Amino acid sequence: MPAYQELYSSGELAARAADALKRLTHCTLCPHACGVDRTRGELGVCRSGRYAQVASYAPHFGEEAPLVGRTGSGTIFFAQCNLGCRFCQNVDISHPDETFPDTSPEKLAAIMLRLQAENTVNINFVSPTHVVAQILEALPLAVEKGLAIPLVWNSGGYDSVETLKLLDGVVDVYMPDAKFWDPDLARRLCGAADYPQRAREAVREMHRQVGELHIDGAGVARKGLLVRHLVLPGELSGTEQWMRFLADEISPDTYVNVMEQYRPCAEAHTLSDDLAPMSRAVSAEECAEAVQVARNAGLTRLDERCGDAADKLF
Repeated sequence: MPAYQELYSSGELAARAADALKRLTHCTLCPHACGVDRTRGELGVCRSGRYAQVASYAPHFGEEAPLVGRTGSGTIFFAQCNLGCRFCQNVDISHPDETFPDTSPEKLAAIMLRLQAENTVNINFVSPTHVVAQILEALPLAVEKGLAIPLVWNSGGYDSVETLKLLDGVVDVYMPDAKFWDPDLARRLCGAADYPQRAREAVREMHRQVGELHIDGAGVARKGLLVRHLVLPGELSGTEQWMRFLADEISPDTYVNVMEQYRPCAEAHTLSDDLAPMSRAVSAEECAEAVQVARNAGLTRLDERCGDAADKLF
């Protein structure tokens, strides 16, 4: 059974939720530390107030195989985001022109239970960093009514270690992005020069909490760390540095998905000349080379789709 059930029984889960909600009054829940009072409608970088906004939810079959199983991952896509990626492929959700309706804790709990009733293998919180308090507030309500499947934290990687500690024993599977290594590129492409440092700190804390990814006999992830790395054209994603960090400072058994689906979206066609590669799709050769870099770094658990891409060219 998921560990969050024990926290619920002891009252610790409710205490964590109260702590997180208190932090909304001077919000420092993500590394931006805007300091706004979200309970009074003040908005920081994430443009999200007292309540979460759910853009959509459904069983999803496009995630990594260990997250999907046979019946799908119960994804809950949150609107708004604490990053400003200028090439975002989900900009209509992450930075919508019009806000989505507020989702009460009761409604959010009901969504989790509905997804579980559809036999999904987990609850997959997508872009949850800015609504950690709202998730923790809703979770006891869902557990009280029978929630009993793993929780996946599917974030952009710009997470605060202090906030992640509130999720220790709550989240079963962490799935952060590892986007950029160079601080200046991070500043220009996602509005956070400290992204590389904060993401490395977050990955360390996530691994401390859950360890390597554990996959059961049915091929379903039950607990652990899965890192996603989106390959950007022109070697802008810092693949070599990230793969060496993961292999040397986290674990060579870290489960990594080297992702090949970059295509230019949002502002990608309007970037300056030195970022011109962002205006084209990543090539098959670039993706295959990135997978080979991961292997050369010593990583031993690459997602099956990574191997397929590389083996076509090597």
